[in-house]
Amino acid sequence: MLSRVFGKPKQEANAVTTLDKLNETLEMLEKKEKVLLKKASAEVEKAKEYTKAHNKRAAIQCLKRKKLYEQQVEQLGNFQLRIHDQMIMLEGAKATTETVDALRTGAAAMKAMQKATNIDDVDKTMDEINEQTENMKQIQEALATPLGAAADFDEDELEAELEELEGAELEEQLLQPATTAPAAPVHVPAGKQPTRPAPRQNKAEEDELAALQAEMAL
Repeated sequence: MLSRVFGKPKQEANAVTTLDKLNETLEMLEKKEKVLLKKASAEVEKAKEYTKAHNKRAAIQCLKRKKLYEQQVEQLGNFQLRIHDQMIMLEGAKATTETVDALRTGAAAMKAMQKATNIDDVDKTMDEINEQTENMKQIQEALATPLGAAADFDEDELEAELEELEGAELEEQLLQPATTAPAAPVHVPAGKQPTRPAPRQNKAEEDELAALQAEMAL
């Protein structure tokens, strides 16, 4: 258990320490390479001077030392390539380890969540949600229903009441006095005698007839 808890930080610390060490070694090799290149250039300049002085043997010795320096420079270059390869491999391994560890952590968390979640609990929760949803729907429908919409009225009774109101209104109109229009003059053709007027009816009948005529004229 302790190895699992403290293993990861220790591995990361070792990887970081190794990368730092490789970087230091790479910087040291680069400095040596620069020094050797300067020495090789100096031997070339010496060989030129000895050549001008017609000292062929000394010039050849300078060129030999230049070759040795160049060989060391080439060797240092190979060392640097190896170090670069080692750093790339170490960084890749570190990234791979971190990726695998992250995936392992995610899988463990998912496993724990699945273990904590029971299918029966899920079904029970869904049933409760559906029940609450149905209750809320019924409440909303009840609130949306207009007041008095559920009352039951007798249509025949309403029709009878309406006819009674219409009859009362018609009777009231018949009892109201109506203004009689002046009688139009009767044109009598020439050569004919006017007929004898019919006897006048009583006053009540005339008023009732006038009211009916006025209503029918509307």
